[in-house]
Amino acid sequence: MRDRPATLGDVHKVAAGMPHVKRIEGPKGNPIYQVGGKSFVFFRTPQPDAEDPETGERWADVIMIWVESESDKLALLQDPKSPFFTTERFDGHPSVLVRASDLAVIGKQELTELIQDAWLSRASNRRAQVWLAEHGG
Repeated sequence: MRDRPATLGDVHKVAAGMPHVKRIEGPKGNPIYQVGGKSFVFFRTPQPDAEDPETGERWADVIMIWVESESDKLALLQDPKSPFFTTERFDGHPSVLVRASDLAVIGKQELTELIQDAWLSRASNRRAQVWLAEHGG
């Protein structure tokens, strides 16, 4: 049985709920979640590489989420029904992009796992091992 659709509030709650997380604000007030000084969830400001193809309007709701590897990134991007995307600017960067307005396409559980994996990919080995031991990973 599918869980409920993911929301923007879930992104904030899950990211902030991971251990040793600091939320900072970018120069334009955009939230950035970090562990050990490394970002793992980053709310982008409108950029020219992510815009409405019909109007050219830059999307103001793009969230960048780190992934463990290029293969993890490709797995998220291969499904044509997936809300995740990337741009040329992020070729080779271990992250995927998703619009907040498209989060409902995935379930809260999938989003939670994605953000937990993002945290694990950026946390120190010691912190990651402790978290995994506590959560049966």
